Amino acid sequence: MFRSQAANAARVPRRTSVALARTEVKRNFSASAARSQQHLVILGSGWGGYEFLRGIDKKRWHVTVVSPNNYFNFTPLLASCCVGTLEFRSAVEPVRRYTPQVNAYQAWCDKIDFKNKTVVCVPATPPLTFHSSPARARDPSVQVAPVNERAVERDPGTMPFTLRYDRLVVAVGAYNQTFGVPGVKENAHFLKDIKDARAIRARILECFEQAHQPTITDDDRRKLLHFCIVGGGPTGVEFAAELHDFLHTEVRQHFSTLHRFARISLYDVAPQILGSFDKGLQAYATQKFQREGIRLLTQHHVERVEPGKMYVKEQGEVHFGLLVWSTGLAPNPLVESITETEKDPKTKTLITDGHLNVIMKDTGHPDPDVWAIGDAAMIKEMPLPATAQVANQKAKYLWKKLNALGKGRPAGDPFRFHNAGSLAYVGDWQAVYDRTRAEKAKGKEAGRFAWLLWRSAYFTMTLSWKNKILVPTYWFMNWIFGRDISRF
Repeated sequence: MFRSQAANAARVPRRTSVALARTEVKRNFSASAARSQQHLVILGSGWGGYEFLRGIDKKRWHVTVVSPNNYFNFTPLLASCCVGTLEFRSAVEPVRRYTPQVNAYQAWCDKIDFKNKTVVCVPATPPLTFHSSPARARDPSVQVAPVNERAVERDPGTMPFTLRYDRLVVAVGAYNQTFGVPGVKENAHFLKDIKDARAIRARILECFEQAHQPTITDDDRRKLLHFCIVGGGPTGVEFAAELHDFLHTEVRQHFSTLHRFARISLYDVAPQILGSFDKGLQAYATQKFQREGIRLLTQHHVERVEPGKMYVKEQGEVHFGLLVWSTGLAPNPLVESITETEKDPKTKTLITDGHLNVIMKDTGHPDPDVWAIGDAAMIKEMPLPATAQVANQKAKYLWKKLNALGKGRPAGDPFRFHNAGSLAYVGDWQAVYDRTRAEKAKGKEAGRFAWLLWRSAYFTMTLSWKNKILVPTYWFMNWIFGRDISRF
């Protein structure tokens, strides 16, 4: 994900006013490939950016990818990673799998200059602990120019750099939506990245180890072992299901005296969970959760969150040991900072035409050299859900389009979304599968057969052969030996 320039300023080390006069470095990176190749810059390595990176013809395009993460998150498997059903490496794919054919920078993009075809980026790596003078840069593509003779010295590991592009793909994704509820960012866990899954897994085990201490009262144990989830979409539902499976297997076996204190509560402002699914499947998931003891608190509103507790309008003070927040998407700061393009008034995402080119505000016409895909964009007069399926299909369409352009072929037809249906795991080897909005083979499934479809779909979608082997291997090992409950 990408962040605003204001956030980046906090990472720059400050020096005292008595420092000697220094020069500031401005780095301009340009394509070093042959002139026959145009420089294609990709912003982001999520479902849109990574799929596009996989498919683009690296021999016809000089490709540079800019992302704060040097990996791709296979998000449907993150809930399984949170409880040890899968290990973390099986849910990520490295961006540098495609280097050196692709030039990759681990950085945030802070600004796009559409007129001059440049992007300003800031490294997402930690500041250097030692460095030589920036003016001695050896990279021939780096231009060193004094900006202010009395400028404060800056660590070159945190200094912005500029990339020039011929074609640009914006696939920066979106942030977690908190709706401005105070304390959420400080006291809740999100579930969009493998780092989030690691933190959640560590916190779950920490709660049980804390509650097992002989000095803890039963009242404190109930508070520690109350696991709250805010958001009744597929992410929240699947995490609740995975956590329930964990509580009724490994926890029941290894923390037998604590199992009776553990509770799961799922909150949502909507009247039903899985709001985008068929009503019959919603009812099935609701009945399944209620039978398993998961409390569904729909039409509840969280007013603020504090350490270890939150205040719910309909309940008052609610204590928790872990709070997972999954309530939708908020605009990426980079997308928010863009003023030159048309944006959707509701989602604040970039508006594109049917060929996925961004539409410029001043002319009302699409920019032929800039495309936007994934959660950062929306096609004009074609509202589509902000899902991995949509981002993936847009990326496939776009890399095929640019590969054709690289060969001198016409652009082709506009993008068309093919709904393949929606899946959600509801626990105990059962799932729901909704194809009521699909173009072909409409229908729906629930139960064990839907669970088989859920697992087979995620297995076939895992990208590398390594993970195609790892994922079923972990599934089988944990079925035989149980999940690992070590905390390290």
